[in-house]
Amino acid sequence: MKVTLETYGGLAAASRRPPEVLDTAALPAAAAAELGRLIAAAAADPAAAADGGARDAMGYTITMEDGPRTTTLEQSDATMTPAFRSLLTWLRARTAGGSPRR
Repeated sequence: MKVTLETYGGLAAASRRPPEVLDTAALPAAAAAELGRLIAAAAADPAAAADGGARDAMGYTITMEDGPRTTTLEQSDATMTPAFRSLLTWLRARTAGGSPRR
């Protein structure tokens, strides 16, 4: 499975950072299993609708490609669920983006 993290928005809303890509084939089995659990939890816990009050909030799109199946999760700082935050933190800690933020 290939997982792509895209980050955009914030104070410079027009900016988009280069996507971070993680291939689970390169992970130890335990880490790949943990990632699978985090993805399932985030997919089962959708974000609430944004009220437009956080116009400078960062946005995040996480796309999972598993063979022919693609799943995309999208949330922002203003609407992020705890499950999505856990997935985002895990991905950031294991990609070139480095240490977890927010």
